[in-house]
Amino acid sequence: MLDVVKEAPAVVAGAPAAAGAAPVSNKAGKPIESPMPGKILQILVKPGETIKSGQTIVVLEAMKMENSIPATFDGIVNNIFVEEGQTVPADAKLIDVI
Repeated sequence: MLDVVKEAPAVVAGAPAAAGAAPVSNKAGKPIESPMPGKILQILVKPGETIKSGQTIVVLEAMKMENSIPATFDGIVNNIFVEEGQTVPADAKLIDVI
C-alpha cells in the first residue's frame, strides 16, 4: 500500500499575498525590493495610497534589528507582494508603485 504525502504549497517570493487587495492598475509599475533577507514585521501602506520618496513603507527584521525600508521615489502603491510575518530573500519584490 502506498502512503500519500500532501505537501504544503510553497511560498514564492514576489507572488502576491493571498490576503492582499487587488492591484490598483494592470500596468507595470516600478518595484521596491528588499535590500536584505529578513522577516516582514509591518507593511505601512495600502494599495491606492500615494507615497513620497523617503517615506517608510515596510519594516523588515534582519539580524535581530528592525530596518525601515523607504520608498525611493514618489508614486501610488499598485500592489503589495508580501504579508506581515513572511520571510523574504534579498531583492524580493515587496511593493509595486505606479
